[in-house]
Order: sequence, then C-alpha cells, then structure tokens
Amino acid sequence: MESLLEFLADKWWMVFPLAALTGHWANSWRKAGERRHQRRVELYKLKNQSREAERASVAEVEALMAAHDAANKRWLEYELDVGKVIDFPLMTDVREPLTVAFLRAKREADGQRPRRAADITSPSRLESYRRAVDSFAVALAVAEREARRIRDSKFTGPERQRLATARRLLNLAENQAATPAEWQAAYRRARRELDGLIVLPDGAVAALEERMAPRLEGSRRRTEFRQG
Repeated sequence: MESLLEFLADKWWMVFPLAALTGHWANSWRKAGERRHQRRVELYKLKNQSREAERASVAEVEALMAAHDAANKRWLEYELDVGKVIDFPLMTDVREPLTVAFLRAKREADGQRPRRAADITSPSRLESYRRAVDSFAVALAVAEREARRIRDSKFTGPERQRLATARRLLNLAENQAATPAEWQAAYRRARRELDGLIVLPDGAVAALEERMAPRLEGSRRRTEFRQG
C-alpha cells in the first residue's frame, strides 16, 4: 500500500493526461450515440416515406382501374346495344384492323388488371399496367372515330337500305305502344334484314331479348287472364 501511495505521489502529473483521455473518450462515446440516434431518425423517416409512396401507388392503381372501367364501359355499349351495332358496324366487325387492334389491346389490359389495387406494388408492374390501359383507351378512341366517320359507307346502296329498315324495325320492337305480336314480328324481320350484313354480338341479342321479355310475359299473363 505504501509503495502504491509513493508511486501515485511520484506520478501525480499523470492525472491530467488521463483526465483528458477520459474526456476525449466520453466525448467520442457521446458523438457515436448521437450518430446512432440520427441514423435511427433517418431510418424512421425513410420507412414513413416508403409507406407514403406505397399509399400513393395504390391511389394511382385505383385511378388506372377506373380509366380501365371507363374504356370497358364504352366498349360494352357496342356489345350490348343492337342499335349501336347497326349505326356503327365497324366496332364489332373483326375483319377490320382497327377493331382487331382495340380488341387485342383490351385483352392485354384485362390480362394485366389486378384483382385489388394493393396487388400492384412494384413500379415496373404499375408502369406495365399503365401502358396497357393507355393503349386500350387510345385504340378504342381511334376505332370509334373511324366508325363514326364511315358509319355504313362500306355497304352498297341496297345493303344500306336493309340496315335502315332493320333499325326502324328494332325501334318498333322496343316501342312500348306496339303490341306483343308487333314486337315479335318486327324483331324477326330485323334479324332477317341483318342476316349476312352484320353479325350481332350475343350480348346485344341477349340484352334486347331481356328488355322485351317482361312485356311479352305480361302480355301472356293478360291473355291467360282474359281466357280464364
């Protein structure tokens, strides 16, 4: 013990460099702690930014899906309306290059459509779906403009007359004032006029017959009531 005290008494001056060294070490430890804290703060910010970007991506996908729905709705107007098919035959004529182009673009967009907006997370997948929807909308718009421009001009005079007759008959078939017999006769004659000119989409025929069915059923019931 005495020798230790003698050593410390002889080496008292070492207190100063040791104190400086201790202070330097403490300062370094404090700065390292500050750096660790700063990194944690930056990491937290990055995670929040990532979540914000993901939410923005979902909103963007939802907007694309809405645009996709709008294009499909425009297309369905030609698939489910016999009158529109007659007025703009190009839109359902698969021999026309523009019709083939927008139908192909539609299949591509439909194939890339996610079940839910949240299913698309990667930027590349989002961009691919965006290109598909844009291509579909543009191809459909181009076909619509051409269909409105040419209308029935590719048909001969007699063929255009048959189309016009079919259109009038369909108007009669959907006329609320017509009798059931008139509806059915007009519908059958319209189909004969269109035979060989336009292939009506199955959906358009089904939609027309569905609209006519309640009136025909109502007429049948009234007849049965009178006969009963």
